[in-house]
Amino acid sequence: MSTFADSLHTASALLVGLDPALWTVVGRSLAVSGLACVLASAVGVTAGAWLAVARFTGRGVAVTLLNTALAVPSVVVGLVVYLLLSRSGPLGFLGWLFSFQAMVLAQALLVLPVAMALTRQLIEDGERQHGEQLRSLGAGTLGRAALLAWDERYALLTVVITVFGRAVAEVGAVMIVGGNIDGFTRVMTTAIALETSKGDLALALALGLVLLGVVLGLNACVAWLRRWRERADTGLPQAVWA
Repeated sequence: MSTFADSLHTASALLVGLDPALWTVVGRSLAVSGLACVLASAVGVTAGAWLAVARFTGRGVAVTLLNTALAVPSVVVGLVVYLLLSRSGPLGFLGWLFSFQAMVLAQALLVLPVAMALTRQLIEDGERQHGEQLRSLGAGTLGRAALLAWDERYALLTVVITVFGRAVAEVGAVMIVGGNIDGFTRVMTTAIALETSKGDLALALALGLVLLGVVLGLNACVAWLRRWRERADTGLPQAVWA
């Protein structure tokens, strides 16, 4: 218990004292996950909305493969990206292995199925309710996808937040393709694993507290958006919390 108390006290001092080593890792982690979230959401929301309204041979197989991709371990994604970016790989000429770009690519590929699957389910529900009406007005596949995505834009924000939360909490893929290099590719999750193995529990705990704070903030945003949307749908006065 004394070890935990001492570590917690030291971790609090690191947080309050704005320890540069700690906050550099936090900033890099948020930058990697934020950029990966933007890339994955841009592609995933577009592709997911199209898949929700498109009807073609093999669509059921595509949806099944998409849902299967949700369960792919992060270390497998990291391994695939590593092979692609290695010197003998097809993308080796980029020289991205063990770099910021490699971590962004790995996280983007990891969370892409999440963005696609959540968007597809969301837009497909809207298609069941309004698809026939939109078709009668002459809207094609892309038109219906765009209109339904706009109608569900607030719900899609929760998808983006969920994607970011999945990315920022990931450790396996960025460990493989980033190498956990101090000052270059070390992020919160990989630093927590390393510092714990080294016995520097205070720094690991401080990073863990920041990571928990980020996840808590994301969940609070999702809850607020859901409450806001419910109030908007029912026409009740807006409030931050009910």
